[in-house]
Amino acid sequence: MHYTLLFHGSPEEFSLRTDPLRQEEYSASWIHYEKVLRDSGIFVSGACLYAPETATTLRRREGEMLVQDGPISETKEQLGGFFIIDVPDLDTALEWASRCPSNAVEVRPNLPQMK
Repeated sequence: MHYTLLFHGSPEEFSLRTDPLRQEEYSASWIHYEKVLRDSGIFVSGACLYAPETATTLRRREGEMLVQDGPISETKEQLGGFFIIDVPDLDTALEWASRCPSNAVEVRPNLPQMK
């Protein structure tokens, strides 16, 4: 079964990506985590996302599609990236999610692909 691990980060965590003093350490933790997932054979796909302020959101209101700069929600933590893994059950997905360097991970089962 495929599960998506959604990694959320605070503004402070996003700033680590570009902080010259901490960027290497931050990146190394994610590189290591992805390597472990790949080496285990459960990695399906994934991506790191640019910071929330680069987002553009479309919202339909009264039949009209409105464009808004920024993320869909104004929260302290924003989506920073995701991995899709192939594991037998939720408990296994949670076990793998608990190993990631993020302080907040949402785990969701993926719907089967439509044919």
